[in-house]
Amino acid sequence: MYRFKVPENSIPKEAAYQIINDELMLDGNPRLNLASFVTTWMEPECDKLIMDSINKNYVDMDEYPVTTELQASSSQVIAQYYQLIRLGYEGYKNIMENCQENAMVLKAGLEKTGRFNIVSKDNGVPLVAFSLKDSSRHTEFEVSDMLRRFGWIVPAYTMPPDAQHVTVLRVVIREDFSRTLAERLVIDIDKVLRDLDTLPARVTEKVAATEEQAQNGGVVKKSDIEVQREITTAWMKFVADKKKTNGVC
Repeated sequence: MYRFKVPENSIPKEAAYQIINDELMLDGNPRLNLASFVTTWMEPECDKLIMDSINKNYVDMDEYPVTTELQASSSQVIAQYYQLIRLGYEGYKNIMENCQENAMVLKAGLEKTGRFNIVSKDNGVPLVAFSLKDSSRHTEFEVSDMLRRFGWIVPAYTMPPDAQHVTVLRVVIREDFSRTLAERLVIDIDKVLRDLDTLPARVTEKVAATEEQAQNGGVVKKSDIEVQREITTAWMKFVADKKKTNGVC
């Protein structure tokens, strides 16, 4: 395998590119990662600026004084520098308004299913947080887990202390999250809900788990969703305890 050792013979550049590209694609599509505010999308001109300067030795300050000065200034990231002078206040305002409009499209689609409560506000940060109206049969963690089949990364987590009984799903609306993607996400969520409706309810699963536990001498393997929920709860407790102990001496 090329990834583990240097090959004996050369291969065409197209083949080398394809091998690495195929492996990188295993990480999935970053546009479908709705858990983070960080966007990796850039206009083609940003890519061109980076590629035009990528062969410069940034350590050689005498040979490339302009590049060095650019690097030492507040615009350390070329793409960010491009965005600032390209967009200006007007451009950033348009982007945020577009994100907010796409958030409303997603919100309307979720409300149309009749299965969710929207818990986020319409103003402020462009995101949509929502929870199941009826979580007696299935949970938000199950919805999050099944959405991964379609490539989506939509996190589910419990709320802070004193509200741990509330679980929400959250979608961050970024610049590269278009209206088309919002509509596609609603379609995939609807598919997940239909699939969940065909599965046994959690009550049935608990009975089966109890029987399995009795057969295995009191030991039963936890599901991925249960493990995720326990990790989330433990981490939130750790953060809360740390805040209590952090003080000024």
